[in-house]
Amino acid sequence: MHSTRTVVAILFVLCVPSAWSTPGVAQTRPDLGVASNLRDTPVTAGGIVLPAAALQPGGAAVRHLTVDEAVTLGLEQNLDLRVERLNPQIQDLGVAEARSVYTPMLSTTLQGNNRNSPSNSFLSGGDLKVTDRLLSDSVDVVQDVPWAGGRYSASWDNSHSSTTNIFSSFDPILRSNLNLSYTQPLLRNLRIDGPRQQIAITRANREISDIQLRRTIVQTERNVRNAYWELVFAQSFLEVQQQSLALAEESLRNNRTRVEVGTMAPIDIVEAESEVARNDEAVILAEAGVARAEDQLRTLILDPDAPDFWSTRIQPSDSPVLQAQAVDVDAAVRHALDTRTDLDTQDKTIETTDTNIRYYRNQRLPDVNLQVNYALSGLGGTRLVRGDGFPGPIIGQEQTSFGSVLGDIFSNDFPNWTVGVTVAYPIGTSLADANLERARLLRNQAELSRRSLEVRIASEVRDAGRNVTTNLQRVEATRAARQLAERRLSAEQRKFEVGLSTTFLVFQAQRDLASARSNEERAILDYIRSLVDFNAVQEIPLFGAP
Repeated sequence: MHSTRTVVAILFVLCVPSAWSTPGVAQTRPDLGVASNLRDTPVTAGGIVLPAAALQPGGAAVRHLTVDEAVTLGLEQNLDLRVERLNPQIQDLGVAEARSVYTPMLSTTLQGNNRNSPSNSFLSGGDLKVTDRLLSDSVDVVQDVPWAGGRYSASWDNSHSSTTNIFSSFDPILRSNLNLSYTQPLLRNLRIDGPRQQIAITRANREISDIQLRRTIVQTERNVRNAYWELVFAQSFLEVQQQSLALAEESLRNNRTRVEVGTMAPIDIVEAESEVARNDEAVILAEAGVARAEDQLRTLILDPDAPDFWSTRIQPSDSPVLQAQAVDVDAAVRHALDTRTDLDTQDKTIETTDTNIRYYRNQRLPDVNLQVNYALSGLGGTRLVRGDGFPGPIIGQEQTSFGSVLGDIFSNDFPNWTVGVTVAYPIGTSLADANLERARLLRNQAELSRRSLEVRIASEVRDAGRNVTTNLQRVEATRAARQLAERRLSAEQRKFEVGLSTTFLVFQAQRDLASARSNEERAILDYIRSLVDFNAVQEIPLFGAP
C-alpha cells in the first residue's frame, strides 16, 4: 500500500512539469478521444490524464485549428467585419451622389395652345375675335461644370403657329431659336463652391470608412487571438482541476484502505470525501468555462448560417509557448504615431475642417458673375404677299421650308448676344463670417485634440510594452512558485507515508499546487495576450472610441 502511494506521488511530480511544452515553436496538441461521460475512458495528453467527454460530448464534430487558421476564418466570416466592409461601398455612393450635381440635365417640352381673343379695336386683326394656334417643342440642357464654378445652358425651341389676325404677314409661321448661356463666377464660388465642398467632405468620409475598416480588421484579429488563447487556458485549467480531482480520489481510495486495515480512523475519510466533492465542483465549473470560451471564439470565427454552427467543437492545435521577445517601446511609439487609425481619423477631421474654412472664406468675397448669352433665330412658313393699301389684299404667297429656317440659324444670319456682370455684396456681418469664425475655432480644437491624442497614444504604447515585461517576469515567478509547490506536495506525501503529516496538509499542498499551476498558465497566457495587445496598440486603440 505504501509503495502504491509512493508511485502515485512520483508519477504526479513527473507529470506536472510536462504540462507545458518547452520553449520553442508552437506545438500541436494530440487528438482527444470521445467518452460517454466525465468518468469514462480517460486519455492522455501532454502527460496529463483527461476525460475525453469533457471536450467532445455526444460525438460532436471537432474542428482542429491553429491560431493563424482561426484568424483567417475570423477575417473571412466575422459578422462585424462583414458589416464594416459595406461602409466603403456606402461611402462610394455618397461620393457619387455629391458628384451627381454635375450631371447634365436634359429636358424636353411639347405643348399646344389655342387662344381666342376678343377684338376691341379695328387694329385687333378681326371683327369679333382673333384665334391663334400654336404647337411648340423645345429641348434644354443645363449643367454645372466641375471647374471654376461655372454653369451653362443651351435650349433649342421650334414652333408652328397660325392666326386669323388679318395683319399677320405669315400664316402659318415656322420659328426656330437656339439660345446659349454661360455664367462664370469671378470671385465668390470661383475656387470652391458648395458642390465642391460637399465632394471634398464625402471623399474624406470615404477615406475614414477605409480607416475604420482597417481598425475593425486589426481589432478582429486581436479578439480572435485573445479568444483562442483564452480557450487554451480554459482547457488547461480544466486539466488542472481534473488532475486535482484524480489526486483527491486516489487519496480517498488510500484512506479507505487504511481504515480497512485499521491504520486510520474512519472520521478521516470524511475529509477526503469533502476534498473530492470540492474538486468535483471545480471540474464542473471549469467545464462551463471551456464551453463559454469556446462559444466566444465560435462567434468570432465561424459562419452563423452554417447548420453545425453551435454543434461543432473547436479544439486548439497550438499550445502556449513562452518565447521571450525584445520590446522596443520607442520604435513602437514612433510606429503608432504614423499608423494609428484614430490619428488618421483625426487628420481626416482636420482636413474636413480645412475644407470648410476655405469654403467660408471664399463665401465672404463679393458675388461677381460674368454672364454671356448668345441667341440665333430663324423664321419661315407661308409668307402672305399683299397689294397696295392697309393692310392690303393678299395677292400671293411665298413658301419658306423648315430647312430654310434651320439654315438661318446655322448660317448665323440673325445673331443676338448679351454680355453683363452682376455684383452682390452683403452689408454688415454675413452668415459666411460667422461660419468662418466657427470653422477656425473647430480647427484649433481639432489640432489640440490631435496633440492630446498623440500623448495618449504614446502612453498606451508604453503601458502595453510595460505589460509585456511585467507578464514575462510573472511567468518566471509563477514557474518558481509551481516548482516549489511540487516539491512541497512531494515532501508532504513522503511525510504522510511515515505518519509525520496529515491528510489536511496533503490536501492543502494539492490545492496550492493546483493554484500555482493555474497561476503559471494564466501568467503565460497574459504574456501572450500582452504581445498581441502590444502589436495591436500600434495600429488601433485597445479601448474607447476609434
